[in-house]
Amino acid sequence: MSDLPFGFSSQDPDDRGRKPEDQGGANPFDFNQLGAMLSQLGAMFSNAGTSAGPVNYDLAKQIALQQLAAQGGSSTGFGPDQNSAVTDAVHLAEMWLDPVTTLPAGARKAEGWTAREWVERTLPTWQRLCDPVARRVSGAWVDAMPAEAKEAAGPLLSMLGQMGGMAFGSQLGGALAQLGAEVLTSSEVGLPLGPEGTAALLPANIEKFTEGLERPASEVLVFLAAREAAHQRLFSHVPWLRQRLLDTVEEFARGITVDTSALEQLAGQVDPSNPASIEEAMKSGMLEPQTTPEQKAALTRLETLLALVEGWVDVVVNEAVGERLPGAEALRETLRRRRASGGPAEQTFATLVGLELRPRRHRSAAALWKLLGDQYGAEQRESVWEHPDLVPTSEDLDDPLEFAERFGRTRKALEDPIAELQRTLDEKDPDD
Repeated sequence: MSDLPFGFSSQDPDDRGRKPEDQGGANPFDFNQLGAMLSQLGAMFSNAGTSAGPVNYDLAKQIALQQLAAQGGSSTGFGPDQNSAVTDAVHLAEMWLDPVTTLPAGARKAEGWTAREWVERTLPTWQRLCDPVARRVSGAWVDAMPAEAKEAAGPLLSMLGQMGGMAFGSQLGGALAQLGAEVLTSSEVGLPLGPEGTAALLPANIEKFTEGLERPASEVLVFLAAREAAHQRLFSHVPWLRQRLLDTVEEFARGITVDTSALEQLAGQVDPSNPASIEEAMKSGMLEPQTTPEQKAALTRLETLLALVEGWVDVVVNEAVGERLPGAEALRETLRRRRASGGPAEQTFATLVGLELRPRRHRSAAALWKLLGDQYGAEQRESVWEHPDLVPTSEDLDDPLEFAERFGRTRKALEDPIAELQRTLDEKDPDD
């Protein structure tokens, strides 16, 4: 995101210490400055594309691609044969995954993406994630305005909406550029960002990630291909999962509220003759959404579901490649640390959607899936994904052993309901 919102430029450094009367007359409201501001706004609107809605995605894409170009984000990584390298890595990973999970391969094709392609191919999903939050925040500001203020504002409300869309778009574009330059696969955020059935890796970013790991680049590529392929199996063959993840983000967004008194404070802090005052007011945090109990509940559900996805991927990939890749455990721990330290995926997700993900849930989920697999086998472990009501809750992640024992009792009851009913009757207190 640019340092200054809405495209305003900073003040002349030579003018910062001057009083208003020293800057061209006694009247602090300079109409020449107003004209310049309006011209600047007009240019900004004309260059921002025709995107409608709470986020200007044309602007977001434009900013992201410009920043990536400036960073040299168009490098090809493994060279002109990167697509064949990715395809071979995913094919090998699929063969290794087949014996350790009953979920079949979910990727119909494998592709090597540049950072630019990552932005273009994942933007539709980011739109689904960001729209509910941006729409709710923007709507809350307008809803909080008194009726007379709305009437007085008139056409300015639509301009404010455009400016809000550009502000969100600018933030999104900058965040996507940062993430696109560092993300390793299409599923690293833990969400199905890319097109369904496409396993995608970013060879240029993987090449940078490999530097300093003291592992062969081909080994790192196969390890990450296995993680991407495992994600695709889950997202493709658990029908409710993709929609449930996106719906939970929308539930979080519906709970967003804005402190109405903050609008009055904001109006008192903004000086029409000083565009920088808008920046200062926006940075004050007074318009940040208030967290509600409903949001906290949605956040807990989302954190738990993402942890379950990542924990399952962690376990099955370790089983698939642990004995085949000498550096698998070191790579596994490196990715865990990358996630735990608030890597680019977590930081960008928090910036764009307003959600903080807790890495400790990931380790707890991995422990739970490992326990289920060891005790009941891969087929029974994967049966937990058959329905959203069967998956572990946040409380279950706190006590994986208890969940595994309960799962075993439920499994026995389903296999022999008559015997389970008799056992229950035998255990019942005769005095009841």
